Amino acid sequence: MAFMRGHLLPQREMTAGEFRAWLRQFDADRDGRISREELQRALQSLHTWFAWWKARAAMKEADVNRNGVIEEEEMGRLIAYANEHLRMKIYEYDSS
Repeated sequence: MAFMRGHLLPQREMTAGEFRAWLRQFDADRDGRISREELQRALQSLHTWFAWWKARAAMKEADVNRNGVIEEEEMGRLIAYANEHLRMKIYEYDSS
């Protein structure tokens, strides 16, 4: 991982734990859940084009109970979305 403007930036390949740690940086209210706005800021930190749209699409895919936030139980769905649509490779376990 690399640093940029006070945020730890992920590599395109990481473990699920590293992905969760990276997202926690953007959890503005520290409630342990990720809102669409927080996810959008995370994607913007990667200089992702159309971060607002990708955050909206990710929420639609991962937020199963439609409460507007991604909770720990839904994180697996967000990881699957990131693997498929955000050009990331997120592994469930550390390969070393």
